[in-house]
Amino acid sequence: METQNLIGYSYVKGGKAFKAVNPATGEYLDAEFNAASVEDAGKAMRLAAEAFETYSLTNRSIKAAFLRSIADEINNLGDALIECAMAESGLPEARLQGERGRTTGQLNMYANMLEEGSWVEAVIDTAIPDRKPLPRADIRKMMVPIGPAVVFGASNFPMAFSVAGGDTCAALAAGCPVVVKAHPAHPGTSALVGSAVKKAAKANGLPEGVFSLLFDDGYTVGEALVKHPETKIVTFTGSLKGGMALVKMARERPEPIPVFAEMGSTNPIILLPQALEKRTEELAKLAVAITNNAGQFCTQPGLLLAVQSEALEKFKEALANEIKEISSNTMLTPGIYSSFNKLSGNMLSDEAVTLIAQSNKLDTGKQNQGVPVVTQISASAFLADEKFKEEVFGPFSMLVVAEDTAQLEQVVNSLHGQLTASIMAEKEELTWYKNITDKLAKLAGRVILNGPPTGVEVGNAIQHGGPYPSTSDSRFTSVGTGAIKRFVRPVCWQNWENDLLPDELKDGNPLNIWRLYNNEWTR
Repeated sequence: METQNLIGYSYVKGGKAFKAVNPATGEYLDAEFNAASVEDAGKAMRLAAEAFETYSLTNRSIKAAFLRSIADEINNLGDALIECAMAESGLPEARLQGERGRTTGQLNMYANMLEEGSWVEAVIDTAIPDRKPLPRADIRKMMVPIGPAVVFGASNFPMAFSVAGGDTCAALAAGCPVVVKAHPAHPGTSALVGSAVKKAAKANGLPEGVFSLLFDDGYTVGEALVKHPETKIVTFTGSLKGGMALVKMARERPEPIPVFAEMGSTNPIILLPQALEKRTEELAKLAVAITNNAGQFCTQPGLLLAVQSEALEKFKEALANEIKEISSNTMLTPGIYSSFNKLSGNMLSDEAVTLIAQSNKLDTGKQNQGVPVVTQISASAFLADEKFKEEVFGPFSMLVVAEDTAQLEQVVNSLHGQLTASIMAEKEELTWYKNITDKLAKLAGRVILNGPPTGVEVGNAIQHGGPYPSTSDSRFTSVGTGAIKRFVRPVCWQNWENDLLPDELKDGNPLNIWRLYNNEWTR
């Protein structure tokens, strides 16, 4: 693969060369990439700003065709894309095939949404000139794109949260050109998908700067992109430290801009007594959610909460048996593996923490193997030290054991904001433990009954975002059609002639979309 940075429609040389590492072998891969320069970042943002002038006004059918073309071009990459992603991430083939399907599926989902049109949230209040004591002007409002977007690729989803992932898809659907800062762990995968987006843009006659891709194995390019005056919005999926650094940077600009950062979550699961007693073996299967793909999902359950009981002891035994039989898995990068070992080791070295079980099946033929671990701590010790609330990214979970329901509620009250909160309960328990269940919606963006938090549905009703520190803004989702709202803002037109209004706001509804017209929903 050529050394390249994809800016607009041109390949340009950048700065220092770097290579991806195969985390399963520890070996550098053959393909070499060049880090972009600050000048490259500036060029990409200027092209994006130029493209915004026309792309923001592009017909919705053209944008929909563009998104569908991207999906088709990604599929046309065939096995080469999967093989490259496997080598760069250590993720298994089936997982990456599923992720490719998720990536193309959400592109097509957004295309359908664009054609349907109601996402612009058109609201029309026609004039009432004879209203007393004052007349009402003709006022019409809809969502419009906010401007060029910078998207940071994520390490744990080389396709679905990266170059043509949910953030890029939502931004392009909204009418915002996108500049992607590729994640250094999978540059080859990023380059392949970037070429697919580039090809789709050309095929649909779109302006040069509608999409750009930059590489960097450090922080220089990311900082330049966030600080560039043409950047109007930033999205990020990663660590709390990284996300808040971007938030701070964006707030300190002469023109502050929003940063939508997903930053980490322990995704607690509350195990109520009757559920534990009646479904011990079933609940022990939570071991899969804890360890799947080396526990590198943003919704991996890192905390289990329960009250001490005989049923809990049986559950612990069953969970231990499950964990011991789950093989280690390759972690995404040597850095992530090192961090996992450090954080999980710090937890286990504390005298308040005991080991429930650890996998007996280490794959010694591969490097950077995340070994599944489940630990236990008393509720009182958990409440006494904030470090136990930190996310350990990887196949690690901690069981917090309360003495009684009151202490369990105290633990729940102490938790920080989460992407998800789950509860395993029998029907009658939902009434008995209402003080706890009522708190879950305040704690998390998605509240789950009798199911694991992993497996995020990409649809219309999903909410993937929660109170700080799980995200930087809990009002928005980064998954599903609602994610488009991060890239738009409302604009009101007052007293404009009908033929000068955007089509979505004209009388006669030329686009046949749902609108709130004089307080009534109508097509």
